[in-house]
Amino acid sequence: MSNEAATMTTAVDAPAPDPLPHGLGASLPSTDTRAKTEGTFPYAADLWAEGLLWAAVLRSPHPHARILSIDTGHALKMPGVRAVVTHEDVSDGALHGRGSVDRPVFASEVVRHHGEPIAAVAADHPDTARMAAAAVIVEYEVLDPVIDPEQAFEAEPLHPDGNLIRHIPLSHGDPAVIGEVVVEGQYRIGRQDPAPIGAEAGLAVPRPDGGVELYLASTDPHSDRDRAAAVYGLEPERVKVVVTGVPGATADREDQGFQLPLGLLALKTGCPVKLTATREESFLGHVHRHPTLLRYRHHADAEGKLVKVEAQILLDAGAYADTSSDALAAAVSFACGPYVVPNAFIEGWAVRTNNPPSGHVRGEGAMQVCAAYEAQMDKLAKKLGLDPAELRLRNAMATGDVLPTGQTVTCPAPVAELLEAVRDHPLPPLPKDTPEDDWLLPGGPEGAGDPGAVRRGVGYGVGMVHMLGAEGADEVSTATVKVQDGVATVLCAAVETGQGFTTLARQIVQETLGIDEVQVASVDTDQPSAGAGCRGRHTWVSGGAVERAAKMVRTQLLQPLAHKFGMSTELLQITDGKITSYDGVLSTTVTEELRGKELWATAQCRPHPTEPLNEAGQGDAFVGLAFCAIRAVVDVDVELGSVRVVELALAQDVGRVLNPAQLAARLEAGVTQGVGIALTENLRTARGLVRHPDLTGYSLPTALDAPDIRIVKLIEERDVVAPFGAKSVSAVPVVTSPAAVASAVRAATGRTVNRLPIRPQAAVTAQ
Repeated sequence: MSNEAATMTTAVDAPAPDPLPHGLGASLPSTDTRAKTEGTFPYAADLWAEGLLWAAVLRSPHPHARILSIDTGHALKMPGVRAVVTHEDVSDGALHGRGSVDRPVFASEVVRHHGEPIAAVAADHPDTARMAAAAVIVEYEVLDPVIDPEQAFEAEPLHPDGNLIRHIPLSHGDPAVIGEVVVEGQYRIGRQDPAPIGAEAGLAVPRPDGGVELYLASTDPHSDRDRAAAVYGLEPERVKVVVTGVPGATADREDQGFQLPLGLLALKTGCPVKLTATREESFLGHVHRHPTLLRYRHHADAEGKLVKVEAQILLDAGAYADTSSDALAAAVSFACGPYVVPNAFIEGWAVRTNNPPSGHVRGEGAMQVCAAYEAQMDKLAKKLGLDPAELRLRNAMATGDVLPTGQTVTCPAPVAELLEAVRDHPLPPLPKDTPEDDWLLPGGPEGAGDPGAVRRGVGYGVGMVHMLGAEGADEVSTATVKVQDGVATVLCAAVETGQGFTTLARQIVQETLGIDEVQVASVDTDQPSAGAGCRGRHTWVSGGAVERAAKMVRTQLLQPLAHKFGMSTELLQITDGKITSYDGVLSTTVTEELRGKELWATAQCRPHPTEPLNEAGQGDAFVGLAFCAIRAVVDVDVELGSVRVVELALAQDVGRVLNPAQLAARLEAGVTQGVGIALTENLRTARGLVRHPDLTGYSLPTALDAPDIRIVKLIEERDVVAPFGAKSVSAVPVVTSPAAVASAVRAATGRTVNRLPIRPQAAVTAQ
């Protein structure tokens, strides 16, 4: 599929290519590809305004401290400094946060994590702003940080809301059941940073009415506007968020705590204010994946059928709650994986510590438990003497089975078919034992030891995620489709974060109305809300709203013709830009019928409601589920502990392929992100202090680390409750691939591998 996308590019002197396909199912290129390639994409870091001031933020050097005093006098006296803002400039101590609203814009009495904002400065030059921020004098009383989440239960409260954010004691079935075979394990998952490629930046411009406009790479502009308005003490109508180009997002792309000081400075100075965060500030400021401690006990009968799963899950939320409640619900609900488990007893906690804040990162909650339950399945297979894939097949979930939450799986759940597809895919050949091929070995060129120390392993991972919000979240999106002079325009506040929504919106309108030229308007908060760009929301909810609006415009277009010929609109069809009737009497073009007309319609899409989990962790909490199976092949140098991922074979249920090229790219990106979680990515801390907050100390996978990715099967069994029948595709490979890589390392080394990322010492076999 990647080759298909490549053939769309032709040389200048080449023959004219065939017209690009359009509509659902076609591999339309992304709408912003050319702008990003040519360097004209409107990133927030490139914005400019007349009379621009530059901002800088003073951040705490301590993970936990009491603030005794803040002296801004020296900073204000510096030439070129226009304003300094602190907690005293925030309206009535207003708080912010993506999920739970419990986080101050600036620390006032207590610092709760390393890098927490204390003050912000606006000056006429960025260097002046940085020096002025450093000149703000803060007197601290340093306190002992709570860094172990297990200690948080007994520690003094770190926040007025306490240290316990949420506790879910899921109970399903008979607790007295005991399996003939029992395996136990303890697992730890590290802190992954979303590490956005583009700089986090923003611009605030004061308005004549006393309001402010924020130009941000926001993924949830209406939520950001409402929170900003509360912080500034303004009505929401006087704050406008304009979404600039988003350079990709696998989490909350722009931290609200980064955005909010901009508006305060712009309102105080009456001038536009811009801030571009350094990489260190990004690591310190935005949320990360929850570090997690997991304890498991699996019970099975002699044939390998699961009879009971017991687990304890502890999420380290860091200093503030953010979306930890949602992450815990996913972790507890999916703690048994896509397997049939008649009895499950899962206890989960999310707690505050003085560690860096945790929040929404792709597949949160589900990724951590997947690594643990798949390790347990490997242990169980070894103890029973079964093939790991066979054990998984004997327990695979299917449509009609029941989750430990008591919810029946009504969507397509072809888990066994996915697993069989990757199991039966041919294995890659072994590397030749010749000097020319040494670079294939773990460690790269000249980085491997004796080739005789290399062991190959094959492992499996099967994962699941939920789509859309859960536990009663009101998922809704609004879209408008306008047609004038044969050109269609889509207005929807769904932010394009790299998931391909703008391309999908074009395809929907092309398919529905037979119009080639479709434009998607830029996003701001003058449009109705479309919600956040996560968990496949915009494919489902915003795409559904666009489809409904386009169908309403289609009816407006066809009604006069249907009336003229005495038939219903259902007897007319639009194909390849032509309108025809079922009997062939009518044949005209869309262009002809649109001439001189202006049509438009607005529609909403709201999936069926869900409900919160009750006190026993039971309830229909999820709209839909997506599943993935991955077989990993790795080479491990068992003397050095270095790991090379040779191949990842993937099978996934996607509901319906809407854009083959974009789908392949999303799957490959998700798998590669998972490889980073498995092998390299860990934002390390020492007593709450972030160590090496840069891309030298934090090792992202590069193109050289990306394995050969084989998409061996895509199951298109449409989900009847989803628009177009399509499922979310990006998160579940991220959830599954770390577990598969760890499984393969276990197979190669015989070691337990109970921690991610996998440390070299965990891959060294005992001598």
